[in-house]
Amino acid sequence: MSYEVPELVPVPADVDMPDKVLAGLTARQTAIAAVAALVIWGGWLAARKVMPLAAYAALAGPAAVFAVALITGQRDGLTLDRLLMAAWRQARAPRRLVTAPEGAPPPPAWAAPAGPQPPPPAVLAPLWRRIGPDGVIGLGSGGAAAVAAVSTVNFALRSPAEQDALAGAYGRWLNSLTGPVQILIRAGRADLSAAVAALRESAPGLPHPALEQAALEHAAFLEELAAERDVLTRQALLVIREPAHGTGRAAGGTAAGRALQRAGEAARLLAGADLQVSVLNGGQVTALLAACADPAAPPQPPGRPALPGQPVTATGGPA
Repeated sequence: MSYEVPELVPVPADVDMPDKVLAGLTARQTAIAAVAALVIWGGWLAARKVMPLAAYAALAGPAAVFAVALITGQRDGLTLDRLLMAAWRQARAPRRLVTAPEGAPPPPAWAAPAGPQPPPPAVLAPLWRRIGPDGVIGLGSGGAAAVAAVSTVNFALRSPAEQDALAGAYGRWLNSLTGPVQILIRAGRADLSAAVAALRESAPGLPHPALEQAALEHAAFLEELAAERDVLTRQALLVIREPAHGTGRAAGGTAAGRALQRAGEAARLLAGADLQVSVLNGGQVTALLAACADPAAPPQPPGRPALPGQPVTATGGPA
């Protein structure tokens, strides 16, 4: 049986570029050009009685060149004015940050160094405000975000008709987006201890001695591999952020509910592309953020990590 592959439709690479409003310039570029023209023209009106036009043109030439560079220059998709603003903010930002919401107290007098003292460390503002039991990350005035783990599908092994169906289902999900979404491919250290223990535990129950021996050898291979190398795993994550509409706690609750609703919609639509979407709960999101903050730390054992601020309890242990 032969399949007909539909004709491909080219998609422009600059689909996210801002609209052009005047002479091929965006609104931002037009505003910069207008301000630069007004400044140069105002300078000429003020200086035309004391200097000739040629001398003023020589003085205003560098300013005009700088304005043109701001309008047309860009690097890595960012315009030059945005890069300069980011550099200015970076230069003014504190270099030492501490996680102290109550503020960093000054050092005692006996510990103060002689001479000019360096500026005190600034408070590191957390990127998130709270994590709910349902896994929604509260971002304060930034709204809320829901995180979901997504399975993968081998696109190359599918037939042309199946590939077309998968691409169509994925396209329908893209067309349904009503807010910011991030697709994150994360690499982390793998913990093979559970797999090794499961193989050694189930090996004696296998129906043939050769199978038992193969299971034990495979367990030894995995244990040796984990001891000699850093085994990595890849995890596909879908981060759905819902901006806050309004202010106050009610707006945050609305954003959290909407983020979960959009995550459910993504799970239903991506199921048509053979992708399973599982929304992470509060404990899973807490473990994920901890692993992202310290990727070099050893993997945590499986369990139910407590939420930030939640009491840690245990049963069956010694008092």
